Amino acid sequence: MSVKSSVVVITGASSGIGRATALRFAKKGASVVLASRRETALQELAVRCQELGGSALAVPTDVSDAAAVQALADAAIRKFGRIDVWVNNAAISVYSPFLEMPLDDLRRVLDVNILGYVYGARAALLEMTKEGRGSLINVASIVGEIPQPYTAAYGMSKAAVRALGVSLRSELWLAKQKRIKVSTVLPATIDTRFFQHSANYTGRKVVAMPPVYPAELVAKAIVDLVKDPKDEVTVGALGKTMVKQHRAAPGPLEAQMAVQVERTHLSRTEPVAANPGTIYEPAADPADATVSGGWHGASRTARRVVVGPLLLAGGGALAWRALGRRGAKRS
Repeated sequence: MSVKSSVVVITGASSGIGRATALRFAKKGASVVLASRRETALQELAVRCQELGGSALAVPTDVSDAAAVQALADAAIRKFGRIDVWVNNAAISVYSPFLEMPLDDLRRVLDVNILGYVYGARAALLEMTKEGRGSLINVASIVGEIPQPYTAAYGMSKAAVRALGVSLRSELWLAKQKRIKVSTVLPATIDTRFFQHSANYTGRKVVAMPPVYPAELVAKAIVDLVKDPKDEVTVGALGKTMVKQHRAAPGPLEAQMAVQVERTHLSRTEPVAANPGTIYEPAADPADATVSGGWHGASRTARRVVVGPLLLAGGGALAWRALGRRGAKRS
């Protein structure tokens, strides 16, 4: 499918990956329909997209509301006549030991990250099947492949997104809808404000776990999927290595992920009070609507990607053996 002149709906568009994706599509001459909970940020982004050469429509949307997501699709069709590409991207997370995670927060994560994608997929595919063509792109995470401690709800949701993609591709194949493509994107750690926005009940500040990749890298992968569809792509060199290692030797890789989260994802020096982040209400500060989260992904990536696989190969085996010894002692 040609990107130029295509009509693209993007959820979670006000910041991070969604914002980077909207800007990249606009530069390519696409018409972008921008959805998130932050109306002011969306309006500002719409102006920016128009300056770059694209057409834009801002539609404030809470993706956990099925009627709101259908209204988003209807608005896109009224304005541009069709939907060529739908990018399910809006997502939230809770950092907490599982037994201490508020159930309302866990439920909210599943509502946004799973049902929000379901509502988007239904709205998009209803239109795409009429036209006989289109591209549905779901942004998941490598955490959907390699779950980590303290984010059970998020890992569950991203695994579900991957399963949704497989199911939809199977149904479209059976229906002989060969020109409708469903792709899943698995980003590694990305430089956005996702970590500042997440709910947190660990007592420790959440920081981006290195290596950190720029959001523009994910945006490029998403746009490329429209031109050259693939079932699933992983973004980030170390993320690709981790996925391969997990499929070959899941135990050691999962142990190493646990160690890495404990050592580098939760600060040992910066305590924080329990808080729900922005999972119920969006960030109020307009300056918060940025692509970057301030983690300097571009500069940290090159340094860590080279040594990352070596650390995982050795450290994972050591961590796995250590966990095994602990289990043996308990039994």
